[in-house]
Order: sequence, then structure tokens, then C-alpha cells
Amino acid sequence: MSTMAKHPWFPFGTGPEAPVRLLTLPHAGAGAAVFRDWGRGMPGGVAVCPVQPPGREGRYAEAPFDRVAPLVRELAEQITASVSVPYAVLGHSTGALCAYEVVRELRRTGGPLPAHLFVCGRAAPQVPPVRHEVADLPVAELAAFLRELEGTPEGMLSDHRVLEWMQPILVADLAVNECYTFQPEAPLDIPITAFVGRADPVAGEELMELWRSETAAGFRLHVLDGGHFAMFDHAAFVHAEIAGALLDEAAPAVPDPDGPQQRLPHG
Repeated sequence: MSTMAKHPWFPFGTGPEAPVRLLTLPHAGAGAAVFRDWGRGMPGGVAVCPVQPPGREGRYAEAPFDRVAPLVRELAEQITASVSVPYAVLGHSTGALCAYEVVRELRRTGGPLPAHLFVCGRAAPQVPPVRHEVADLPVAELAAFLRELEGTPEGMLSDHRVLEWMQPILVADLAVNECYTFQPEAPLDIPITAFVGRADPVAGEELMELWRSETAAGFRLHVLDGGHFAMFDHAAFVHAEIAGALLDEAAPAVPDPDGPQQRLPHG
């Protein structure tokens, strides 16, 4: 009996039967598996659909992107072809930049726009990126760099073979962020919700607050205890906030006997 092949960009599926989908883009050096457990933790009604960029996990044989423009062009095409609306996009760190730019690419090309953008661990796009010179770092110094950010299992940081395998992927992913040049466009017409770790050494509260200028449809900032990976440390809270926003936005309109259609009030 044959089985349907996995989609290279959406290895865990695209949740076609769910009321709403959440596409998740990983941080530098990571792949779709970092969001694998979110499907079990997310409240019902939201299908978590991790995005798999090339160069890692099941796509290890492919060359990773090292610039944002070609990455989001291809991803936008895949979203247009394979993802049903309504859906939302979430990105962590470099993934947040890619999430933002893929929404702008979809707007430019007339593709299906998401209902919401969620970002964490990356300053607003107009802030010049911080450069991390990791291409030629000795393995021990690479481990120290990743350890400072937290979020990488100590077992991986202690294994030089794993770090040597990760280094070219990490270099390419960081180049996506570090070689990015912001091009001003009109603010997005979808809400943006940002999550920030109070002690994030990469993107603190003030830098995350600047995302507000990138939307004309409402902005919320949640400050969490923790550092760069606080979104994962407080997954239950983050899941509840995401599901609450998306299921409310996806709620069907109901007829108002005294006027035009409106959404049912919540809370």
C-alpha cells in the first residue's frame, strides 16, 4: 500500500481539516522538529504546521538559504499552493524575520494572507541586525556562543561532532538575518503579537516594542520571564494566547437582527 509523500516544506502536514492553521518558522540552526510538540500542547482548533527550511533534518541534503529574499519567495509559493485559509504565521529569532518577510511577499504577489503574525526573539525589522561571526569559530567557542543564548541541549553542546555538523547550517541561517536590509513598505493589515524574554540578550523589550509600527491592525507585546527561548519555556501561556487570538479571529460571523453582521462578543 502506498503512502502519500511528506511535503518537504511542511513535513508534519498542513492541517487541512482544522478550523485554523499555525505555520511556525524555527530559529537559526533549528528545523521543524523544534515545534513538533506544540501540536500536542496547542488548544483544539489550531493545527500547528512546522515549516522545514532546506539544509536540515529531512532536507539535510539540500543547500540552506543564506539570504531572506529567495527563501521567502519559495515559501510564499508553497503557502499559496498548499495551505488553506485561515492560517497564521509564527517565527522565532531569525524565523521571526522570515515570517514577517513571507507575509510581505504574499501581499506583493497577491497570495493568501495570514490572519495574524506572531514573533519572538528578533528585534523589529527596521533595527539593524547584530552580526555574529561564527563561520570560523573553533568548536569550543561556538558552543560558548550557543550556551549564552540558552535553548540548545547541553548534550549537543558537548558533542564536537554535532557542533561541526551544525556550524554550516548555523552560518547560513545567521546570514539570512545579518545580511538583511530593511525596505520600508506600508504596515501590514494583520495584527502582530510579540513575545519577549525579559532577559533576552538578542532582542529586549524595547526592540520588540518597535514591531508596533509594522502593523495597522493592532499590536500586543507579552513580556515573559526568561531569555532568548522564553517562548518555549512558557509554552502553555503562549499556546493559550495564540489559540485565543486565532479562534476568535476565525469565528464565523453571526446575523444581527438589528443590523449588519458582527462577531459574537468574547469575554
